[in-house]
Amino acid sequence: MDGTVTVSAQTIITLAALLAAIFAIFKYYNKVYDLVKHQKTQDDDIAAIKKEQTLVVYGILACLRGLKEQGCDGEVTTAIDKIDKHLNQAAHGQI
Repeated sequence: MDGTVTVSAQTIITLAALLAAIFAIFKYYNKVYDLVKHQKTQDDDIAAIKKEQTLVVYGILACLRGLKEQGCDGEVTTAIDKIDKHLNQAAHGQI
């Protein structure tokens, strides 16, 4: 033997196919990872928005109750009742 290595065309094709498969798997993994990361970011954003909306609703409810204490009636009472009903249903998982 003279130490030479013979590489056939089939060997090169097989190696190229293997490298392409590895690259495709890596690319697919990155897409799935990015999707999961994006979903986590969205979940965190939604939780923050829900928390802020809760504070806003409680603030509006406090204002409406203050108006009612000052003698406002009609739509103020209706709005208080609707908000109380909504909060009660949300607390019991009915919404």
